[in-house]
Amino acid sequence: MGGGRSRQPRRRGAGGSGNVVSVRGEGVSTLESIVIIGAGHTGGRAAEALRGAGFAGRVVLVGEESHLPYERPPLSKELLAGTMELEKVTLNPESYYDENNIQLLLGISAQEIELGLGRVRLSDDTDVAFDKLMIATGGRVRRLACPGADLHGVYYIRDINDTLLLRPELRDGVRVAVIGGGFIGLEVAATARRRGCHVTVIELADQVLARVADPAVGALVADIHHAEGVHIVTGASVERIEGDAEVAEVICTDGETLEVDVVVVGIGILPNQEIAAEAGIACGPKGTQGGIKVDEFGHTSAANVYAAGDVAFHYNPILKRHLRLESWGNAQNSAIAVARNMVLDPVAYAEVPWFWSDQFDLNLQVAGAPETWDRLVVRGDPAAKKGIVFYMTGDRVVGATAFNQGREMRFLKKLVETGAPVDDSALADEGKRLRDIAG
Repeated sequence: MGGGRSRQPRRRGAGGSGNVVSVRGEGVSTLESIVIIGAGHTGGRAAEALRGAGFAGRVVLVGEESHLPYERPPLSKELLAGTMELEKVTLNPESYYDENNIQLLLGISAQEIELGLGRVRLSDDTDVAFDKLMIATGGRVRRLACPGADLHGVYYIRDINDTLLLRPELRDGVRVAVIGGGFIGLEVAATARRRGCHVTVIELADQVLARVADPAVGALVADIHHAEGVHIVTGASVERIEGDAEVAEVICTDGETLEVDVVVVGIGILPNQEIAAEAGIACGPKGTQGGIKVDEFGHTSAANVYAAGDVAFHYNPILKRHLRLESWGNAQNSAIAVARNMVLDPVAYAEVPWFWSDQFDLNLQVAGAPETWDRLVVRGDPAAKKGIVFYMTGDRVVGATAFNQGREMRFLKKLVETGAPVDDSALADEGKRLRDIAG
């Protein structure tokens, strides 16, 4: 059965009739039950990883959405454009969970973690017991806080249903205002423009991609959008949205008024950490990125409780600091690493942060998450959508943005990870292979 079909709250796989071998592999935990709160990308991959590690105990996947676990990147790109079938977004068909004896509780939310009793109370007035627990609750959209934000025609993109609601509205000639110039906002802008919409992006910062890019890199990306007919307003926010029941105008704080038919808001997410905080589990410091605080193994401050994905404020041994990441790579790779740590000897989750985005014919990939840098080094011609911008601190590469150079990412990550000294001239010289420079 495909992942796109809406479902009522249900329980699957509870009978234990799947095909998982009950004999545990050497070194595999003898726990009886692992519960995963959150049945999205991270939760789904974690359940797979538990079975892949040889864990044969009970695995329960609790998800507030009624869809099977799925990946989110296509929501603002291929699925929104109508070039991808709904079933392709899901991680696995429903039969996979039955065959691997993974109990799905979909359309049901976790209400409370009772640490002392080792159980999770659910929204259907039942509870589920655990020996170990993973919290993979992800995040929810930041909502626009201005007059008119509740008018019909204001959309967000966080789940499949959001995308399916928005998609038919993006028709030829429709006037679209996209609030937020981050990855999601720019992906929506590109998709809408390709569907024939007139698109304006409104970004509070003085540049697009302010959270992940130097102003010079942001300007390069903005120029690519300008060339495709996207209008970008920076240094302004939305003062109010006007209309009689439906959106008609967006009034910006810089005085600009936009006549619109559709407003799409993409101003980030808030981590769904409340269920952990209410259980007394430590979260990130107030005023920073938030999220559930975990060590390099994914372990929280509570015994036998772990967290992974967008909700985790995790310690990165490479960067030597805690951070919370919102990316496909982190959602997938932290899920696998932390799930294995729950049942095998722990191994640190230590990866260079990696982000990617497709906008028009540009594949943009970012390695690293530098807080500071002292200069940029350019290789190739990013303005022509084929090049790399390196972020440098002294003689070290602390980050890089690749324009249609995805094949070089493993070498860029290695340069960031090792911190090996490198000359600017070598990085800029396309005649010298990055494979050789990275060593």
